[in-house]
Amino acid sequence: MARMLITRKTEFSASHVCANPALDARTNAELYGEEANPNGHGHNFVLEVTLEGEPDAVTGMIVDLKEVKEILEREVVGPMDHRHLNREVPPFDKVIPTPENIAIEIWRRLEPRFAATPARLKRVRLSETDDFSVEYEGR
Repeated sequence: MARMLITRKTEFSASHVCANPALDARTNAELYGEEANPNGHGHNFVLEVTLEGEPDAVTGMIVDLKEVKEILEREVVGPMDHRHLNREVPPFDKVIPTPENIAIEIWRRLEPRFAATPARLKRVRLSETDDFSVEYEGR
């Protein structure tokens, strides 16, 4: 059988502050720019999750897309949508919620959930804006 990739897209809106508490406000502003605003700022994040696997001989699908949607809702959208990440979503009370760190956390939440399916998590792509995204493929 052929190994194939499928990608599911979802969106969530969240606010965050990118600032290192060990640094002063001026240094954080120099490093993170507007992202360091202590009141936070928001984004409409676009998440693309790519799975790898072989189509099932009976269904013709790598994985049930309803199940993928439910996992994304339970592990990412539900906990992160319309939340202030630093204040409401662990581990971002201790980890700076840069897009890179958010993508890693999303991978950490999703990878074990897909281990129980025929598909394997291949890539997480998180777009913070139309012209900036990060991709993470695990360790």
